[in-house]
Amino acid sequence: MPEHTAADDARFMALALALGRRGLGNAWPNPAVGAVVVRYDDGKPVIVGRGWTQAAGRPHAETEALTRAGAATRAATLYVTLEPCSHHGKTPPCADAIIAAGIARVVSALEDPNPEVAGQGHARLAAHGIAVDVGIGAEEARRAHAGHIRRVHDGRPHVTLKLAVSADGKAGLAGRRPVPITGAPATARVHRLRALNDAIMIGIGTALADDPSLTCRLPGMTTRSPVRVVLDYALRLPVASKLVQFAEETPVWVIASEAAAPAKEHALRSHGVEVMRAPADSERLDLGAVLRLLAGRGITRLMVEGGPTLAASLVSADLVDEAALFRSPHLIGGGGINALEGLPLTALTKSPRLVSDGTERVGLDTVEAFERR
Repeated sequence: MPEHTAADDARFMALALALGRRGLGNAWPNPAVGAVVVRYDDGKPVIVGRGWTQAAGRPHAETEALTRAGAATRAATLYVTLEPCSHHGKTPPCADAIIAAGIARVVSALEDPNPEVAGQGHARLAAHGIAVDVGIGAEEARRAHAGHIRRVHDGRPHVTLKLAVSADGKAGLAGRRPVPITGAPATARVHRLRALNDAIMIGIGTALADDPSLTCRLPGMTTRSPVRVVLDYALRLPVASKLVQFAEETPVWVIASEAAAPAKEHALRSHGVEVMRAPADSERLDLGAVLRLLAGRGITRLMVEGGPTLAASLVSADLVDEAALFRSPHLIGGGGINALEGLPLTALTKSPRLVSDGTERVGLDTVEAFERR
């Protein structure tokens, strides 16, 4: 096997990670993996195959890359962002495909926490004489696979909270009336965030006040719109709302309490909305149960866009893994509603569980990213 350099390994793993990101929001319930096949011609590395997890999680990235490489896989190196699977699911094990392809070396960023894999894929490769190196690009891979890891370890999706606030920390006008807060560049950024998540969730208050579409409306990306989830204790979502009217085009899941009227459920279902039930207390759904329900349906990455009550509940329950805080330079003034119902904004920005990852200007606005420590 030709000599490889640390620079080669870092470069090709970075490419695999970039390829894997193409599957974010589209590959669930499987992780969005990237893979690159490299062989040496005249002592120089040449990329002969690339792959990433396809829609709905199949085919897997490894088999995509191997197929594209063809006969050039013999004695080549495979770079992959997560341990190749070793179990029979809806497709045969990727580890077996790698062995059959004649790959000489596998560079894997992370061991898969899935107990059905958990090192067994690497062990199977090594048992067939394939050199296995684990850990290159591990930090970035953990970010890329945060949804998969969170779902395996905690039984819930990785939660990203998006907030938009005025210069005086308000999220809406008096009387809970909606108002545009940030400009077009920030809106485009939000739509990009939507495309990277499996589902987007709001509370019924936001659904009633804003009548949102919650789709990804960037050019060429409408098909990347996530599942729309509405928390609706009593099934108040109107059948005339945009969400319901376009449920046949982009899925809408409504989560209600067991006490919600069956007739209202039937009305929503007749328009293509899927209705689920979750435990509730004092007219509020149990957020932990909601997240477990979504994870059970395959959701690994969940974006939450509103409103102040839902956002505050998630912060209070320590269920926020990342946050994107968009700030406008404009004031709303007295009477405006706070971004976090009953909590100061510092409950998020100064949380001991979240750390700032930096601030970026987006048009006239700024966005600050936070992530779990």
